[in-house]
Amino acid sequence: MIAVDDKTPGFGVYVHWPFCAAKCPYCDFNSHVRHQPVDQERFAAAFVAELATMRQRSGPRTVNSVFLGGGTPSLMKPETVGTILDAIAREWTVPDGIEITLEANPSSVEADRFRGYRAAGVNRVSLGVQALNNADLKFLGRLHNVDEALHAIGLAREIFPRLSFDLIYARPGQTPEAWQAELEQAIGHAADHLSLYQLTIEEGTPFHALHAAKKFAIPDNDRAADLYALTHEVTAAHGLPAYEISNHARPGAESRHNLIYWRYGEYVGVGPGAHGRFVERGERIVTIAERMPETWLNLVEARGHGVTGGEVLSREQEADEFLLMGLRLAEGIDLARYEALSGRELAADRLSVLQGEGLVAPVGNSRLRATSQGMIVLDAVVADLAR
Repeated sequence: MIAVDDKTPGFGVYVHWPFCAAKCPYCDFNSHVRHQPVDQERFAAAFVAELATMRQRSGPRTVNSVFLGGGTPSLMKPETVGTILDAIAREWTVPDGIEITLEANPSSVEADRFRGYRAAGVNRVSLGVQALNNADLKFLGRLHNVDEALHAIGLAREIFPRLSFDLIYARPGQTPEAWQAELEQAIGHAADHLSLYQLTIEEGTPFHALHAAKKFAIPDNDRAADLYALTHEVTAAHGLPAYEISNHARPGAESRHNLIYWRYGEYVGVGPGAHGRFVERGERIVTIAERMPETWLNLVEARGHGVTGGEVLSREQEADEFLLMGLRLAEGIDLARYEALSGRELAADRLSVLQGEGLVAPVGNSRLRATSQGMIVLDAVVADLAR
């Protein structure tokens, strides 16, 4: 049984496994393909060492969630996962029943491996399904087909208490009717959580070059907004309302780890390219690790960590980040916490204008949320409030 959400910001541990079997053409994450076997024992020892360093910096904490992301963490051996989870439990207080998530690709799913992850302590899997038709899976560069995706979903539902999977929409030529049918099919297979992302064209990816060369087109802003509205309508009608811009869950099944980010909690990040944000000696700091896996590994072995960048956040930066993250949530933000971080109230005149435009709305006397229309233009809303 996964512990009940206590609504506090929380403290999490993010572990980044940077390796993939193939690089998807839309992906700008820190992921790398290696054609020789990865020395998992050596990397596991490095994760253990960096966790110990992060414990020295964060001090004693109670962990509310652990997230093994990537990359493709389901390429890890269960023994590697077990070593990392054991190290987290040694360094901090890890209560029974906290959410421990592992990202998995359907193409790297095996029943024995899934059972090994479960035995190591993983109690939630997030599957990168991305589409439920084979033509679009091929376009997205995925290594699995629909049958393999459905097999992986079935295995995950059988083995883990909690399951989520991702889909990408606003794909080339996708009609609202086709997306609604695919979404309803997905809901029929989902246990309790779906992450539904619009296809975006990120600089530095193969899709960026192909899109610039007009090899394919994605829906324009108006059509994408229609697909977004349809997504929220269909999921809500089937009992998985949006609790965040792109995330939908049955009440009580929200991702605890992602709620730490959106509620502006604290987290340490370990692994190549991982970011952390936590309070050290009374100041909220950012840590950024070296992105290249082998360079990170050498750094950790030489000095106990791979952190190569970061900063101390000012009160203004903290307040701006709090707004940007918290207004993504359906529950919105606590206005008193914003005032404590920023040292000022949100400007009444700007709030009045945004409310009049139907972009934000009060929640009782103490909270503020973005409306469904405000979510679509959230960056502009936050920029206006933060001025």
